[in-house]
Amino acid sequence: MTVLLYLAAALLILVSLAHSYLGERFILIRLFKRDNLPQLFGSSDFTIRTLRFAWHLTSIAWLGFAALLIALASPEFTAATLTQITAVTFALHSLLALVFSRGKHWSWLLFAVVSVLLVAAVM
Repeated sequence: MTVLLYLAAALLILVSLAHSYLGERFILIRLFKRDNLPQLFGSSDFTIRTLRFAWHLTSIAWLGFAALLIALASPEFTAATLTQITAVTFALHSLLALVFSRGKHWSWLLFAVVSVLLVAAVM
């Protein structure tokens, strides 16, 4: 079972990296060249930033799942380990949303609160 968990984690890591790189190169860049994107907050900048961080959040989530599978393969796996990995994953979600949206998309705050609550839960 351990080898299968490691193999599944490796595949998630690979698909995460491919998703971010290929999506940026072949989908997002081409999409952002269009002149008919919705203009929120006065320009299409917010729309572009939101689409970009939402795209990459998927990759971060898959990396978090990979970390959970790797932890699950360990004999020392505990609920606290699961909670800590989830807290880090949501902290990264928060940071990505905050940076890409320049704080305008409030999801960063929700993700940060989730992360803090999870950290508090294991203390």
